[in-house]
Amino acid sequence: MITIGLTGWSDHETIAPDQKRKLPDYAGHFPVVELDTSFYAIPSEKNVQRWVALTPEEFQFIPKAYGPMTTHARRPDETRSLDELFTLYLKAFRPMVESNKVKAFLFQFPPLFSCVRENVDYLHKVRELMGDLPIAIEFRHKSWFAEEFKEGTLQFLSDMHFINVVVDQPQTPDNSVPFVPVVTNTDLAFMRLHGRNYAGWLGDDAIDWRTFRTLYDYPEEELAFLKEAVLDLAKDAKDVTVIFNNNSGGHAAPNAKALKKMLGLEFRGLAPQQLNLFE
Repeated sequence: MITIGLTGWSDHETIAPDQKRKLPDYAGHFPVVELDTSFYAIPSEKNVQRWVALTPEEFQFIPKAYGPMTTHARRPDETRSLDELFTLYLKAFRPMVESNKVKAFLFQFPPLFSCVRENVDYLHKVRELMGDLPIAIEFRHKSWFAEEFKEGTLQFLSDMHFINVVVDQPQTPDNSVPFVPVVTNTDLAFMRLHGRNYAGWLGDDAIDWRTFRTLYDYPEEELAFLKEAVLDLAKDAKDVTVIFNNNSGGHAAPNAKALKKMLGLEFRGLAPQQLNLFE
């Protein structure tokens, strides 16, 4: 099975223009979404229940781990212990897990999270605290896939039943990892596409680099390359999920639709789309 989705459901005007129906309208086009709001704060259980209720039975989410859970800097008002944060996070997402609507939890680590013993130990702790839930690991420090560590990193991910996030991004000196299309958990392969805006990813001379970073429109030849990579992953994994994160300019949805067409996919169990009288 191959599924395609986008990061978030709020900023895709071409498929979800109605402010009051963002998630249901999104679910009429794609069967999976990456949930990014949980990176900034642990959502309430009530909100999680609402998201579950607003989506079809087969729709699934990829919730992002709360920032401090992936060693990102804490806000000054965040004083809860790490164990408490994991407990609260899992409690909040319990309705989604119990509804079988979690594809995987995304643990995206910061560029300073390098391949050293301390961080390997931390990944052991993540597995311990998250139990046997599906966890996708995205690194942003190139040392994990450096020649001397790459084989060990992939074997470690496999041994821990972690999902290797196959990242497509510009190859900048300090905050990028290479494209490593390797399956480490046969249940799911996960590809995350950030675009190839080198200047934006580098951050130099950009007034608002966070917005500029994912300003990218994948051309047909690059989508064709990604299509072949997806098909290769599908040989070793039961499920392959592709998430487009290149939406600073609104390109994620059309790029995702183009890749879907290239792969000849038809998604089942989508929400009904609203009728447009002018189409």
